[in-house]
Amino acid sequence: MNQESIMGMVLSSTSVGEYDKRLVILTKEHGKIAVFAKGARRPNCALLACSQPFAFGTFQVYQGKSSYTVVAADITNYFETLRTDLEAIYYGMYFCEFTDYLTRENVDGTEFLKLLYQSLRALSKKTIPYTLIRYIFEFKCMTINGEAPQVFECVKCGKGEPGILFSAKAGGLVCESCKGQIKDTIEIDEATVYTLQFIIASNIEKLFTFHVSESVMENLRVCAARYLSLYVGHTFHSISFMENLY
Repeated sequence: MNQESIMGMVLSSTSVGEYDKRLVILTKEHGKIAVFAKGARRPNCALLACSQPFAFGTFQVYQGKSSYTVVAADITNYFETLRTDLEAIYYGMYFCEFTDYLTRENVDGTEFLKLLYQSLRALSKKTIPYTLIRYIFEFKCMTINGEAPQVFECVKCGKGEPGILFSAKAGGLVCESCKGQIKDTIEIDEATVYTLQFIIASNIEKLFTFHVSESVMENLRVCAARYLSLYVGHTFHSISFMENLY
């Protein structure tokens, strides 16, 4: 078997047998893959540190019939600062779980990997609220996945002025003329519209650079909750940990 070098981040780590671990790694080259780290639970094993969630770097692996085996790793970022902040850890766990759910094997994982990395960096820097990082992450994930809401024109008539009504079922913003055709619209302010447009249209590196008002934050919370319930429809275990903090 040939050894291969892959770049990625550990999304999750599960104990297998007495000494091994099964990792799920999001990679640039192969999307999401399952990787076995033999002996990674032994105290002096060289693979111990690289088999933790959030570990980002280059992994040397062999490919088997249904999974990979890691033999070495050069980790460039462990995101150690997250591990001293319980709230940040739970947000990071949620980002990894969300990414794990959306990504697939043998599908280019570059954009998801970049977003996950920058989201964890934003959590580490603590320059903007964790909740805002979460909403940015969620809407950008949906964008990368090809399921972003339409926020640049009315989703019903396609006119240039989208209005300030949001419908999860319709898939985005609705103008005044069309609101009577849709039952689940909620009113949001113009600043929220601009924020959604910025999140969806901007490069990932520019995303975590702004603050919003409390009203915009609340609008984003409601829009994200409604949208994800329809287009993702999955209960994430890490959400309960985050909610129990408050």
